[in-house]
Amino acid sequence: MAHLKVGDILLTQNILTSEQLEEALNIQKQKGTRIGDVLIELGYVSEDQIAMALGAQLGLPFYTSENADMLTPKADQNLHKIIPGDFAKKNMILPLSINDNVLTCAVADPLDLLMLDNASHITNHEINLVISTPSCIGNSIDTFYFSETESLADEETNKQKVSLLDAAVESSYAQTEESFDKGSSSSGDSASAELSLEKLVEKAGEAPVIKLVDLIIRQAIDERASDIHIEPFETKINLRYRIDGKLYNIPPPAPHLHLAIVSRIKILSKLDIAEKRLPQDGAISAKLENRTVDIRVSTVPTVWGEKVVMRILDKGAVPLELTGLGFTKDQIESIRKALNAPYGLFYITGPTGSGKSTSLYASVNEMVDPSKNIVTCEDPVEYKIEGINQVSVRNEIGLSFATALKAFLRQDPDIIMVGETRDIETASICVRAALTGHFVLSTLHTNDAASAVTRLIDIGVPNYLITPSLIMVMAQRLARKLCPECKEAYEPDPTEHNGQKFRADLIYRPKGCEKCKNTGYIGRAVVAEVLEIDDKIRAIIARGGKYTEIFDQARKNGMETIYDTGIRLVERGITSFEEVCRISADAGQGDEAEPIDE
Repeated sequence: MAHLKVGDILLTQNILTSEQLEEALNIQKQKGTRIGDVLIELGYVSEDQIAMALGAQLGLPFYTSENADMLTPKADQNLHKIIPGDFAKKNMILPLSINDNVLTCAVADPLDLLMLDNASHITNHEINLVISTPSCIGNSIDTFYFSETESLADEETNKQKVSLLDAAVESSYAQTEESFDKGSSSSGDSASAELSLEKLVEKAGEAPVIKLVDLIIRQAIDERASDIHIEPFETKINLRYRIDGKLYNIPPPAPHLHLAIVSRIKILSKLDIAEKRLPQDGAISAKLENRTVDIRVSTVPTVWGEKVVMRILDKGAVPLELTGLGFTKDQIESIRKALNAPYGLFYITGPTGSGKSTSLYASVNEMVDPSKNIVTCEDPVEYKIEGINQVSVRNEIGLSFATALKAFLRQDPDIIMVGETRDIETASICVRAALTGHFVLSTLHTNDAASAVTRLIDIGVPNYLITPSLIMVMAQRLARKLCPECKEAYEPDPTEHNGQKFRADLIYRPKGCEKCKNTGYIGRAVVAEVLEIDDKIRAIIARGGKYTEIFDQARKNGMETIYDTGIRLVERGITSFEEVCRISADAGQGDEAEPIDE
């Protein structure tokens, strides 16, 4: 049964019904969590049954609550020193025995390849797996490492409680100062004092570096960061997380660790660690508790060494559904009406970092249907969605957006998603595909919805093709949401808000507390303007009307601008007036939109 999925195994053993599995799969698609966790949450299966199914799927032994006594580590092999208690507790991995150079461990998640790779490097042993439930492993770890009657309690638990990352950074200075080759980069001249390739691989595999990189990634995910920046300078490393759209400094590692950290990240993302002169792109797939997180890795050479940026794509943290992103009820109705059209062109616009891709995925997710053939072309594929065919652009081998689109038209598609319209060739194919009976979704870099129409005309798409094909343009920004724990209510004064009047008697402003790390904000919400292309606007497009004419007509039709929608969020206590002014400062200026490659 190794080729079967977990749900199929549970079906064949009559533990689950097909209706229950279908319900769980629908929830999994919405939440991005693992099917086993969904089934347990619904009460359809037990932890033991999921462990059994995983064991059957992967051909691994499994220990359930009935034979939990098998989860007793051998007492005479110093296993508590080979895998420290803090690592075992955090990663739910329990060492059981050593035979030659093979370390047998019980795990709850045998698919967490990042954790298993770290465990192999830390222990310097090949890892042999058995499967058990999180409850059984957690109890066994507590008994083995942390029982008051045991002398094996991990000494790290008695230290002062500080953040995992701070502790790892602090220990990285002490643990590797002597072990690292003195010529690595201590002089600050990283270009002339690099380690040999063999030595670099060896240092990248040392336990402190492995733990440090692991904790940098895991804490970034815990902090809801979208990006991790590791930047080398002459005498220091900068470590920064982008949280809710803003970069924040994090306590950095020691400067001499830079080469080893970059090499470790390159190894995980399958990049060439010997190539330091050219930019490289790779990816890491990491398991975090009950979800998979994809990480895009980009390296570029700087004068002080390679800078690394890791983009965290956490489908579990961002719901890929329109109702969870912050759109108003009226906007969702308009968007769904457009998505139900049999054919046409649907554009999402906004600057970089405005959430276009997430809204695009949420829109496509709404359209997933077994009766439809959905194909996407992306650079790269950010979120993997079951039921659609996703293609990643590879310009180095000639697989561009335009090339993929031409191939798609021979694949009998119903719905086509194009990650970004970058040039006239891609734009023309999108328009022509929409005119020949396909529904096409894509993104543009413009500041507001109306300017998307004039942008397509400016780059060379004829008016007569845009008029019948375009059905909706949606522009958006991301506004930081006020922290619910500390937001401060006050009575608005029109003289202090540029004359703006509010429907609410009280609105809120940021204050700052421990939960939001004194920023006053937690999370972000979409602030959008939705432009429906009706007959009046089509007439303006057909005669070559200007941006202002399209914008004015859209306003007459009832379109709320990004600023208008933001004010509604202020009145509901979701964001602040200052935040709305910040995100809408450039909206409505169609002639200042970012240039597009022609």
